[in-house]
Amino acid sequence: MKVILLEDVKKVGKKGDVVKVADGYGQNFLIKNKLAVIETAYGKEVVKENEKQRQIEEQERKAKAEKLKEVIEALTLEYKLKSGKDGRTFGSVSTKQIVQDLREKHDIRIDKRKMIDARPIQALGYTKIKVELYRDVIATITVHLIEE
Repeated sequence: MKVILLEDVKKVGKKGDVVKVADGYGQNFLIKNKLAVIETAYGKEVVKENEKQRQIEEQERKAKAEKLKEVIEALTLEYKLKSGKDGRTFGSVSTKQIVQDLREKHDIRIDKRKMIDARPIQALGYTKIKVELYRDVIATITVHLIEE
């Protein structure tokens, strides 16, 4: 039996591949669990429709990420740190604090693991941190450290 895979299936093939499988495996597992459709004209239409739907959803996610980027880049997060004589700070501002601040004060949810080359900030003044919101959508968060 030839089927078109709707999802990646381990040891069988990737999404969109046309593969030949045993009749029982195809009917009782792949088709029943909506992992594949039989290779027919209707099956090919189903695959095309799923692909169109996926592209629409991806465009919506990218547009949402673009809007979020504009909001994030308009913000400046301010933190106060104690500092010594030479302008050296005691402590630092971590990415965890930045993400927590964005969530609590501005209701923006981002993952701290999406921060690009982020390290705890110790220098007084303005620092820019890049965060990847979606593929090819990178926002810059401005953080301002003030001497307490």
